[in-house]
Amino acid sequence: MPAVCLYFQAHQPFRLRRYPYLEVGKGGPYEDEALNRRLLDRVARRCYLPANDLLMGLIDGHGGRFRFSLSLSGCLLDQLELWRPDVLESFRALAGTGAVEFLGETDSHSLAFVYSPREFVRQVEDHAGRVERLFGHRPVTFRHTELIYSDEVAAAAGDLGFEAILAEGAPDLLGRRTAGVPYRPAARPRMRILLRNARLSDDVAFRFSRRDWEGYPLTAERYAAWIRGAGAEGGVVNLFMDYETFGEHQWEETGIFAFLAALPGEVLKGDDWVFATIREAACLVPDGGELPCPRLVSWADQERDLSAWAGNAMQRDALETLYSLEPLIGGRFDSRLHGTWRRLQTSDHFYYMSTKGRGDGEVHGYFNPYASPHDAYINYMNVLDDFAREVRKEAP
Repeated sequence: MPAVCLYFQAHQPFRLRRYPYLEVGKGGPYEDEALNRRLLDRVARRCYLPANDLLMGLIDGHGGRFRFSLSLSGCLLDQLELWRPDVLESFRALAGTGAVEFLGETDSHSLAFVYSPREFVRQVEDHAGRVERLFGHRPVTFRHTELIYSDEVAAAAGDLGFEAILAEGAPDLLGRRTAGVPYRPAARPRMRILLRNARLSDDVAFRFSRRDWEGYPLTAERYAAWIRGAGAEGGVVNLFMDYETFGEHQWEETGIFAFLAALPGEVLKGDDWVFATIREAACLVPDGGELPCPRLVSWADQERDLSAWAGNAMQRDALETLYSLEPLIGGRFDSRLHGTWRRLQTSDHFYYMSTKGRGDGEVHGYFNPYASPHDAYINYMNVLDDFAREVRKEAP
């Protein structure tokens, strides 16, 4: 039975305030609360509330046949609990339908797996506990930060009890394989990997409103036909994208909400098609065998690797300096220092330091509060310098 597997990622970082070198040694606060609240309110108004309301109506209107998966980063959950409990309640209402699967990830949307396996485990366990507390079920599907994946990531997720994991359908990973069936990680054969259909996902996430695109204007009817073509052999069509696509990246005026409203009906016109959550899709069709992935891949930029966050000397210096503080923080994992250190791990801080050009550079500029990558690096390192001094004062 062919299926459409929709997955949305919702995330907002805690952006840092301007922190000049002359303030180093004076302490926090480090974050720009006014900016973070303003941007959260904007995205809530444009995306989260209208999209949640629309999806709730689609679930009801299709009698539960419309189903999807959703992941909310710990950073976003923190902000919703602080400033927008109404938005959090709208996500909880979606969870109450039984048609939405909430996924697990690193709590601070971090690269901890690469730099601190211990911190990675702590973050994943903390996030899973929050999902269970807020939405009523413990996640069994793992979505790593920015879809970063490798054999070792799958093994670590399997050790933490996850049954399925997401990855990018990168050409060098797939080879001649299709992204339309689940696969088995080499180290954890009982798990399943679901691969993003990059072309169809990006048709909505990036190309939907581009007038120079040959597919413009994209209608739900045409898109459903493309989906049926991709799943003609009875597989799973995995459409993974940022939740902010709806109303923020693609404004309401582009017709994105009308498109989303019409899509389930177009897909479900054929009795043989269904919508499935990640967990359901992993068991729906036979797997395609073992899929080895010795190197780290992601869904970011043209390279589909880690160069978006660790591709230049500034990024690597910031990351290495940050994680070098872990021995000084020691075992105080519930302390204020650990909380600050964790928020400084959010991948967006390093994304803003990217020096990539061409199309990738445009993506890195979205919601970027800095004038240049160097500006982002200097500001971050000033904050990190001040924080390191505080850590050393309190270190045993």
